[in-house]
Amino acid sequence: MDVLRRSSAFASEVLEVFDRSLTEKELVSQSKALCRDYILSRLNQNGLGWSKTEVNFSPSTNAALAEVSLVLICLGDELEAMQPGLYRNVARQLNISVAMENMVSDAFLGVATEIFSAGITWGKVVSMYAVAGALAVDCVRYGHPTTAHVLVDSLGQFVRKFLVPWLKRRGGWTEITKCVVKMDLSPQRHWLSSVVESLKYFLTTVYVYVMKEQ
Repeated sequence: MDVLRRSSAFASEVLEVFDRSLTEKELVSQSKALCRDYILSRLNQNGLGWSKTEVNFSPSTNAALAEVSLVLICLGDELEAMQPGLYRNVARQLNISVAMENMVSDAFLGVATEIFSAGITWGKVVSMYAVAGALAVDCVRYGHPTTAHVLVDSLGQFVRKFLVPWLKRRGGWTEITKCVVKMDLSPQRHWLSSVVESLKYFLTTVYVYVMKEQ
């Protein structure tokens, strides 16, 4: 019994040290860098590259973070492919004007809050990035590229407030790479499909939520 107690205490100490190795500032910074990468990928897919839109984003150069970014974008592609219309014209679905930065920020935070209202999963994290990317495309397409930066900051704000402890317990962002099962980064569909159905409801209700907070 004493051995078990000592082992449990040691494991607890190891976990505490592991948690301390990842600071809130680092996790928020990584989350924002991943958001910039995701937005850049979506702008490029829609022929709205940053060099044309004054959105001065550049891909992550850190090797580990670049791998995470690749996986996140791959999972986002798969999620969006399941329901193409869901992640297009999101601003119109939310009935917001992309000309108003505060409204876009509030709408994004409202959607994120609803997505995670019943708990946190990697599927929901991917969905949050997909919404940010879709809103950024809307903003750039209709002549408001600087709002993309507002979305990055809003996502960072949300991560700092709600997701940092969860990310710490998983050792940071690298755990998301376990969500792929093949070297070609083919994601596991089963946990993504449930997110799609949930988001349909979120997008139809979040406008009421956002307006209530004004």
